[in-house]
Amino acid sequence: MKNKTKNGTEASDVSKDNPENKTRDEINHNNALVEVGSPVGIIAAQSIGEPGTQMTLRTFHYAGVVELAVPLGLPALMEIVDARREPKYPMMIIHLKKKHIGDVNKAYEVVDKLKEKNLIDVCYMHADKDKKVIRVKAKEGVEFGNDIIKDVLNSAKRGKKGIKVDSEGYFIVKTSSEKSFNDRINKLNIKKIGGVRGLKKVYVSEYRGEYVIVTSGVNLRGVLDSKIDEIDKFRIETNDIFQICTGLGIEAARNAIVDGMKKVMVEQKIDVDYRHLMLVADTMTFSGEIEGIGRAGIVSEKPSVLAKASYEETEKHLLNAAITKENDPVNGIAESIIIGQAIPLGTGNVEVAYSHKSKK
Repeated sequence: MKNKTKNGTEASDVSKDNPENKTRDEINHNNALVEVGSPVGIIAAQSIGEPGTQMTLRTFHYAGVVELAVPLGLPALMEIVDARREPKYPMMIIHLKKKHIGDVNKAYEVVDKLKEKNLIDVCYMHADKDKKVIRVKAKEGVEFGNDIIKDVLNSAKRGKKGIKVDSEGYFIVKTSSEKSFNDRINKLNIKKIGGVRGLKKVYVSEYRGEYVIVTSGVNLRGVLDSKIDEIDKFRIETNDIFQICTGLGIEAARNAIVDGMKKVMVEQKIDVDYRHLMLVADTMTFSGEIEGIGRAGIVSEKPSVLAKASYEETEKHLLNAAITKENDPVNGIAESIIIGQAIPLGTGNVEVAYSHKSKK
């Protein structure tokens, strides 16, 4: 016989397995709990580290985009947990709004709007070092006409004098010295006049049945601030967790760390409980900043000298502790194992006292 629970699901009547007649959600919640004193960190490390030894060392190339490589397997996992400030292959996957996901022409229009265009990309530029003169003219067929070029040159030019034009239609930029000539050349070469800064390589690719924009390079804030209506700004993916943290906050970065590790595991066909990945992400972000799991991150913040010395740079930590007369409370796991005392986990985490009273 079955009855309905509060949330509408079916549940068995009072039985030996469920004497309190709990709902399925309550049972699942209780099954997910761990005993007080359980070494959840060690279990998570073991659950991720052991299958991690079976991961491959390879990269993935997007279909039709040979230039864009993405690390997979162990390199990708190490990049995440080490919290590297700049990924080896920074990239973004920019989704279009639902009404445009099947329109490849619209995707290429977005590519043209996103791709960074510098002055050198759309102009002919001739530099005469002897006369210290730079001649600039817009290329044929580009959307940036000479009026925009003139505005750019005027904004880059010091003083109130306007830019002169020669008989061939070139704008003339004169400089007074060799140093100012070289400085002006360098500034004009990198002068941005369109697109999003940092997105030099932008491609169209098929991803999960829709056309998406794939970029080599990351500028999350620039894409979010852009006025490109075709982009779905709620579905932008990137492997740069620090830009996610800066633009969207530490919670978004934490989710990106979990999702990034999960993608690596799924791609390698490794089944790891999601809660282990969440614990690692929480450890990396609980301070409000992203910290890697290594001697420069989480390990360096341990209060125990022995715990830090047990990981890397043993002599350095012991020497600094001796010089500064640092005190080690020896109340953690690593340091307890080193000196041979009971670790503060499981039965070692509680103290039981028995008071014996003689019977009269």
